[in-house]
Amino acid sequence: MGPTQLPLPARLAAPEPGWTRDTDVVVIGSGIAGLVTALRIASTPLARSGAHCRVLLVTKALLDEGSTRWAQGGIAAALAPDDSPEEHLRDTLTAGVGLCDVDAVRALVTEGPDAVRRLMDLGAHFDRASDGSVALTREGGHLKRRIAHAGGDATGAEISRALLAALTKSEGIEVIEHALVLDLLRSADGRAAGVTLHVMGEGQRDGVGAVRARAVVLATGGLGQVFAATTNPEVSTGDGVALALRAGAAVTDLEFVQFHPTVLWLGESARGQQPLISEAVRGEGAHLIDAEGTRFMTGRHELAELAPRDVVAKGIMTRMRETGASHVFLDGRHLGARVWEERFPTILANCRQHGIDPVTEPIPVVPAAHYASGGVHTDLTGRTSVPGLYACGEVACTGVHGANRLASNSLLEGLVFAHRIAEALPADLEVSHLSRVPDTWLTSRSASEGALGEGVRAEVQRIMSAHSGVLRSADGLAVAEKELAGLTSRRTTEPCVEAWEATNLHVVATAIVAAAKRREETRGSHWREDFPDRDDQAWLGHLVTRLGDDLTTTYEPTYEPRNERREDDAGVGGAAQRRWA
Repeated sequence: MGPTQLPLPARLAAPEPGWTRDTDVVVIGSGIAGLVTALRIASTPLARSGAHCRVLLVTKALLDEGSTRWAQGGIAAALAPDDSPEEHLRDTLTAGVGLCDVDAVRALVTEGPDAVRRLMDLGAHFDRASDGSVALTREGGHLKRRIAHAGGDATGAEISRALLAALTKSEGIEVIEHALVLDLLRSADGRAAGVTLHVMGEGQRDGVGAVRARAVVLATGGLGQVFAATTNPEVSTGDGVALALRAGAAVTDLEFVQFHPTVLWLGESARGQQPLISEAVRGEGAHLIDAEGTRFMTGRHELAELAPRDVVAKGIMTRMRETGASHVFLDGRHLGARVWEERFPTILANCRQHGIDPVTEPIPVVPAAHYASGGVHTDLTGRTSVPGLYACGEVACTGVHGANRLASNSLLEGLVFAHRIAEALPADLEVSHLSRVPDTWLTSRSASEGALGEGVRAEVQRIMSAHSGVLRSADGLAVAEKELAGLTSRRTTEPCVEAWEATNLHVVATAIVAAAKRREETRGSHWREDFPDRDDQAWLGHLVTRLGDDLTTTYEPTYEPRNERREDDAGVGGAAQRRWA
């Protein structure tokens, strides 16, 4: 497939930085991935000097306003006596539909239990069973009860609270809130050398600065705001993926955007962040029904409502098509008031706020954009294809999720791979130095740079929801590609936060459409109506996207197991050797 020839920006059009700050490591994002990475790096002394790294933590809003605090269901780990990492691995590989990196998944499930225990040691309080052990529930795709939760359905909020409390006690971490990261600084030898950012509230010109660092860690979260309806907060505009693309980093598996099956339906005109109805509600026994009260997932999959998310989302969309309905229902009336009040107090309050009482009536639900299984390509220690640039959490593609993330593996991935980055990065810094950024970087401008103007964000969301959402086809994706291309002429001469976010959304949307158009099969969360079957012979591999003079998407076949190939086989983008399922 040839390059997508659109005038996508090589850099955002921003004023020349008016101030400069030096640090060792800049971590971008304050969810579980960013906070754990920052805490671990700051507490790890360098082997040669014994000194601790200086860490600058940058977050787009307030520290606790990322996606982590919204996580309801919990964090998956093999903590029960009748469970094991091997069984967790099996369920994860099944959900990933052939595209998981087995080594990455094995690291996740074997290191996960201890990582969760360390989280408890930091002060995170999980719900307990009557015998004092951690209470565990089931979610879709899990054959065992292995989801630890807190506050019933407020797991993310409790984890965020505990990590922020630890942050206040940590030395060596400086924090900048309300800062939108713009672009990656590169040294003369091509290494990541820091970032430019805009501190909101300090004026469009005075607020732009440059942070020089020996390493940069992207932990910017997701890209759900690419779509009109999403569970993601307003800040999830794909900034990390867009930054990485502009920096020349490899980005993998962008076509696999997971739509959560059960999001509270607020009407046809609903936009922005939508209330999530956790998968744990189905784990506790709630059923999906249509307007006639019929359970339609029974017979579609052996796990019915607890099938992997892509299966449930497709089941819901199929039933909506069959009946002409705009939504279906989640029926948890039989759970009783006590279960709702004790296990799901947040969901109960959200529903009642919108005039629905789950204790006495079914909840109207519909799928909405929820999680990006793909992202910036990394090795098993978070290194990207750009030296000195790391990625962790939802912004990264570690290979854990494959074509479809298993429920509640996201918090665990952020936790485990944050620890892995923190173990590898200090050793990398031993041979690194604070690179001098060429003066020409701050003054030179690319012909393809720019920012998009008023109304583009809403247009991108409309285009993507209509033509590249749960249901995709060649015709719809061609329309999306054409309409996105048409938006490139809507430049602004006065860039601002809204324009920079819209530009990031446009870059990411264009990359998603290019990958979705290229993958001519149905697999995991990528559903092509014109190619309804999974095709392992042609598509058991990964689509890698890069932005140079043009946007290019190349197909990388599945790698052979590590012990069955030559040691000099190269991985994607120069990253470490990978082993795919």
